[in-house]
Amino acid sequence: MPVRMFITEGTTADCSQAARLIDGIDAEHLLADKGYDVDALIKLAVLAGMSIVIPPKRNRKVQREYDKDLYKLRHLVENVFLVLKQWRGIATRYAKNASSFLAAVHIRCIAI
Repeated sequence: MPVRMFITEGTTADCSQAARLIDGIDAEHLLADKGYDVDALIKLAVLAGMSIVIPPKRNRKVQREYDKDLYKLRHLVENVFLVLKQWRGIATRYAKNASSFLAAVHIRCIAI
């Protein structure tokens, strides 16, 4: 289940919010997809003592190594989003304000 959630505008890039999500989290690994292959996030995670399990973008000059077996577990995160979106109120965002939508996500996580 999600440990921390933030509601942002639809045009906000996910990778720009990732630093807020990992701030203060005690974890061994940062597991994410290529969209999070950003130098600032990687630096922050390394300073927090996390090993980086993010495949490098194709246009990186120096291709970073990552644990491919551990990366395969990322599907578990994607499955949580799949289950959350099966609830019609979340998939269509019926809630008109951010606090109501966040409450709906919390309720769904409790139900799961």
